Amino acid sequence: MGSNYLVVGGGGREHCLAWGLARSEAVERVYVAPGNGGTAGEPKCTNVPISPFDFEGLIHFAREKEIAVAVVGPEAPLAAGLVDALRTAGITAFGPDRAGARIEASKAWAKELMEDAGVPTAGAVIFGDLDRARDYLRATPGAHVVKADGLAQGKGVTVALDSEEALAALDGLARFGDAGQTVVIEEKLEGEEASVLAFVDGRTFVTMPAAQDHKRIGAGDTGPNTGGMGAYAPAPLVTPALMARVGREIFEPILDVLAAQGVDYRGVLYAGLMIEPDGTPKVIEFNCRFGDPETQVLVPLLATPLAEVVTATAAGRLAEISVEWRTAAAACVVIAAGGYPGNYNQGDEITGLAEAVAEGALLFHSGTRRSDDGRVFTSGGRVLSVSAVDATLAAALGKAYSAVGKIDFADAYHRPDIGWRARSR
Repeated sequence: MGSNYLVVGGGGREHCLAWGLARSEAVERVYVAPGNGGTAGEPKCTNVPISPFDFEGLIHFAREKEIAVAVVGPEAPLAAGLVDALRTAGITAFGPDRAGARIEASKAWAKELMEDAGVPTAGAVIFGDLDRARDYLRATPGAHVVKADGLAQGKGVTVALDSEEALAALDGLARFGDAGQTVVIEEKLEGEEASVLAFVDGRTFVTMPAAQDHKRIGAGDTGPNTGGMGAYAPAPLVTPALMARVGREIFEPILDVLAAQGVDYRGVLYAGLMIEPDGTPKVIEFNCRFGDPETQVLVPLLATPLAEVVTATAAGRLAEISVEWRTAAAACVVIAAGGYPGNYNQGDEITGLAEAVAEGALLFHSGTRRSDDGRVFTSGGRVLSVSAVDATLAAALGKAYSAVGKIDFADAYHRPDIGWRARSR
């Protein structure tokens, strides 16, 4: 009999993690709290109606089901201390504790951490007084990046091309509540973005293939930021030599500083990078968890069983296993509800899912619910991640878009140009 695992969260990332865990012969059952319409239909997976913030409920359930490892997906419960609570209760958890999650939960603290570690990043000033921040922006015309200090579901960053836009972004921080009370104002970096994620077990780190996300809603990277409209991996922008440099100049020093501060970081550390025209990698931000939709291209490329990797990482034994990757490319296209990231409808029936799978795609649900009779309906802004793996990126994208064409619901929207930077190289 295999082991039971618990995935905490209900998005596309968590569906993909549950799918990845369930593929291992060593796994008996994957429970997903609370899960979604996709995990409800995934073999070997069971949804459980427990909130990611119901720490007592999750601990009780993990003990009852003898969970081998609890894998925490979203940043908010990590920042709230879920892993601390699980470990205190004697439950093995994959994800950083509250102290480690602060690297995402406070952009101001992360910026100071990077400076202490000598990690290359954008120059920045930090203000706890928004009136002083306004004075600074009026006195320094030009482009700025305005960031809410706290968690804002990927929507707390504005790239402002002039002071007027920057001041408007500053005024908009009020909608994030406490997360917007402190602001980080950075210089605008030039170059091309890439995401490099690493498994970290407190001492050892293993980088994953570089990915590239598509944050903006519109084709050609236009319009407002979203939670992510698609991704692909590996990103050819990050060569083997550049990946080695990222490990040497970014991951090694930041983990050394975390360890020196007594942080036993175990889980995923995500470096959002800007690769400048001269090839210099600079950190835009760190995240304390798997990305969404990066997970939906990285986990399908993982050759080593995901259960083996997360178990070794959580136990501090990452150096004892070999983490292998498929020699292939993966692409993901997110289908969103019309109007996202603004107001959007919910409750529309989704058709064509079986036909999309027949095209060779992997479907990871984000905002869906499944009815008792098996029909699937929209229940969020980002509805589905349509992923595909093939020998080349062009082939993977072709397979993914062919599957997207089979799926239909009212006002469905997707970007038509995922992977455009790689294909134009």
